[in-house]
Amino acid sequence: MNYRVSVRSLVEFTARRGDLDLRFTPAPTPEEGLLGHQIIAKRRPVHYESEVLLSGRYPGLEVTGRADGYDPIAPCVEEVKTFRSTLERIPDNQRHVHLAQAKIYGWLLCQLHGLSEITVAVVYYHVITGEEFSEPETYAAIELERFFNQHCETFLAWAETETAHRTRRNVSLQAMTFAHPSYRVGQKSLANAVYRAARDERVLLAQATTGIGKTLATLFPQLKAMGEYDRDRLFFLTAKTPGRQLALDALQSLRRNCYDLQLRVLEFVARDKACLHKDKVCHGESCPLAQGFYDRLPAAREAAVRHRWLDHEQIQRIAQEHSICPYYLAQEMAKWADVFVGDYNYYFDMSALLFALTILREWRVTLLIDEAHNLVDRARAMYTASLDSTALEAAQHSAPTKLRRHFQRVAEAWHRAFRDQTESYQRYDLVPDELLKALQRLVSELTDVLSERPSGLPAELMRYYFNALLFLRLSESFGEHSLFDVVVADPSNPLTPTTLTLRNILPARFLANRFNSAVSATLFSATLSPTAYFQDLLGLPENTQALDVASPFSHDQLRVHIAQHISTRYLDRLQSIAPIIDCMAQQFRAQPGNYLAFFSSYSYLETTLAALQATHPQIPTLAQQPNMSEAERLSFLERFRDDSTQIGFCVLGGAFAEGIDLPGKRLIGAFITTLGLPARNDINQEIERRMDARFGRGFDYAYFYPGLQKVVQAAGRVIRTEHDRGVVYLLDERYARSQALALLPSWWRISGGVD
Repeated sequence: MNYRVSVRSLVEFTARRGDLDLRFTPAPTPEEGLLGHQIIAKRRPVHYESEVLLSGRYPGLEVTGRADGYDPIAPCVEEVKTFRSTLERIPDNQRHVHLAQAKIYGWLLCQLHGLSEITVAVVYYHVITGEEFSEPETYAAIELERFFNQHCETFLAWAETETAHRTRRNVSLQAMTFAHPSYRVGQKSLANAVYRAARDERVLLAQATTGIGKTLATLFPQLKAMGEYDRDRLFFLTAKTPGRQLALDALQSLRRNCYDLQLRVLEFVARDKACLHKDKVCHGESCPLAQGFYDRLPAAREAAVRHRWLDHEQIQRIAQEHSICPYYLAQEMAKWADVFVGDYNYYFDMSALLFALTILREWRVTLLIDEAHNLVDRARAMYTASLDSTALEAAQHSAPTKLRRHFQRVAEAWHRAFRDQTESYQRYDLVPDELLKALQRLVSELTDVLSERPSGLPAELMRYYFNALLFLRLSESFGEHSLFDVVVADPSNPLTPTTLTLRNILPARFLANRFNSAVSATLFSATLSPTAYFQDLLGLPENTQALDVASPFSHDQLRVHIAQHISTRYLDRLQSIAPIIDCMAQQFRAQPGNYLAFFSSYSYLETTLAALQATHPQIPTLAQQPNMSEAERLSFLERFRDDSTQIGFCVLGGAFAEGIDLPGKRLIGAFITTLGLPARNDINQEIERRMDARFGRGFDYAYFYPGLQKVVQAAGRVIRTEHDRGVVYLLDERYARSQALALLPSWWRISGGVD
């Protein structure tokens, strides 16, 4: 059986050599790249052919691709590459690949048309100036054939290994059994639904109570489907570190239960956690792990595939053994791993690595999206960019002299555009063109300076540079899915700080293509209702299936009380504090133990905590603090022991409201104040108006559904196993309304007042 590979993938594997060089250069947008190719084609003779589909064979290998352009009269083949900076900034390791790609196309055309020689050219087109640069060279067909054969031979050894691995992988996955002797209640129905969705190539929204083992119950059937239907990759995507660890633990349990499971698993961590030289820039002149990276990569790659289990620690060890960068070794292994475990952004972000590989390599991928209720807000953040005038001034002060005038032009365009704003918040229909042009020029000049300074620029200047890049990218796709707004600290003072934000409010605009590019996807969480809300905001297909998994917990495990005499509306906050602390004290006296109390803000939390400490000093308390480090969060949780008694005060929707596990007596109850509704501010009110115009459920989409999701997540901390017992107090009379009750878990038995 022939191994099929694209020309680009072939030469990226065989032709790249030398240093890793990732000095900051803004790449053209896909639209700019396409336009550049079209412009080059229009400049050529009428007989010029574009996007020429080609293929060729080497024993055991099929090579396919599209040549950007071909002049059959010359004859000449062109490989077109667009760029935005200077020609000198295109790294040598990329140039080697570009030329190799063009030469492979040259041979395929010689073979197709019986040519004895052909001219080969890599054409570099500057998307801003419109200039093109190339150094055409004529090659004999026999020379290009030799070049083609050499690269195929180098790749074929790897391809044969990959083909054998794929066969062994599928056989072992088909033989794999569940990691435990039996399923928990709800696990089997979830696993069956996930398998059917994978088999039928559909999207599934699976709502399942926290604690049933969703991670294992989704991974197992997806892997079975991968083996049976020969899927290329499985991406397990998480919102937070605990979810990533749960996935790795579940995969380890499957490995232990299945002899010699032939599965390559890659954990991907953020660059700042993987980097071993944070004071250096990613290129050979600065970082020793970047110098000669591509020369040492083949040996490191072979070592990695032998290990198969590639968590963060293993990647670090292999990288250290071969003296290369661990972060970019992990990026390389993303091309060869079967299962990827990492953050949402690696598939859903604007420049997502996994999505780019999926499209480029035509992978058939399946997605598992953990705690998927988080994807709405995370996706909005991915496609939102802000520019702050204070940051602009700080960047300008730290910039080299030659850049000062470009910063000044941005500042002047900024001032002219918004000097007449009389409100602290104002929405605009368009981003001023003058400002965008000034920003584009500044970014271009900054890029040139960066190419001259291998060690980089001051941190505040680099932060502004990246923010400006994102702002410019998002401005190119500005539309009804976005808001452009300006916040002025003091409209009466022309020198007051201002913030410009391109704000995404409807992620479906960007995510729909991500979901359509996957063979199937399962989104799972304890809070995925109503279905229409997630379909609309995430851009899920119309035929998306929804499943509400029966809970393994019985209603007698959890007592749920609604305090109908308490109102926690903003105007009633002060009056609500006394009955809230009375409720807490009453429950604590009746059943001492570990409790969490959730509030909508730190201000509300601190006021209530102070009142409880003043009136009931005998009740032990501790409180979440803003911006706690990972170590501080862990220390907070370690205070909750089987033999401890206390009330922990936390923020609803924060670090302790989901994704934590305190089973048994470590947590026996929760007090939840307010409905968790987002603050009623100018931005959320504008979102409400947009959601109402688009979906007819403005308040629900902007406030109610997100709020109740936070509440159910927080309450889900109490019952973690089939042996747990606990209590939840919903401290607001609005919980008794039918609309709120409909969104609470069906297995809860709810009483209308505080006992």
